[in-house]
Amino acid sequence: MNNTSRAQVVTPAEWEAARLHLLAKEQELTRARDALAAQRRRMPWQKVDQEYAFNGPNGAARLLDLFEGRRQLLLYRAFFEPGVDGWPDHACAGCSLMADQVAHLAHLHARNTTLAFASRAPQPDIERIKALMGWTMPWYTITDSFDADLGVAEWYGTNAFIHDGDNVYRTYFINDREHEPMGATLGSLDFTALGRQEDWEDSPDGYPQAPRYSWLKRHDEYGSTGRAAHPATPESADHD
Repeated sequence: MNNTSRAQVVTPAEWEAARLHLLAKEQELTRARDALAAQRRRMPWQKVDQEYAFNGPNGAARLLDLFEGRRQLLLYRAFFEPGVDGWPDHACAGCSLMADQVAHLAHLHARNTTLAFASRAPQPDIERIKALMGWTMPWYTITDSFDADLGVAEWYGTNAFIHDGDNVYRTYFINDREHEPMGATLGSLDFTALGRQEDWEDSPDGYPQAPRYSWLKRHDEYGSTGRAAHPATPESADHD
């Protein structure tokens, strides 16, 4: 790096002053993100009336099955299928990056939330690419109009769902640059209807909340279910 491209070199005190100036802006941005997440938790819900069908490692599955018994589902539409760059050896580069950065799923499970991928590749190809790349998330095959109906037929994106008994609701959708926080545990939870479920959050009355980080454990300490000790059961009557 030559002198014309090098940033200004300053004393430790000057550097700390510059850092604190930017820190104030970082904190302002954090508060703005928190306020936006609070608005997501107040989004209306869209009931999913169609019985979408998928194939999974255990055979046929409904959208409700993809929740794996948890209250919420984050379903990422990955592009791994004929006609996509990289097929059949790889998924698209962007979807591969997304898969690589998915955090350990036990932490999402502890917030009663499942993360899964879906594409149109057959299950044998999905199992092959998961083994090749070291990916462990559940990954399903789309068999009907789910991708066209939910805005992910031609571009990646994550749909957030919640269920109340057998009723499934779409609560949010994210793609493009706004999708970048997905994959990290806390960033992913911010896109869900229930959020992080912590008591500092501005959430509707009746939503599950616990002290900040009180639910957090090492990923091998959650137990076999990876569920939170308290169920996520907000009132849903207004969404029927």
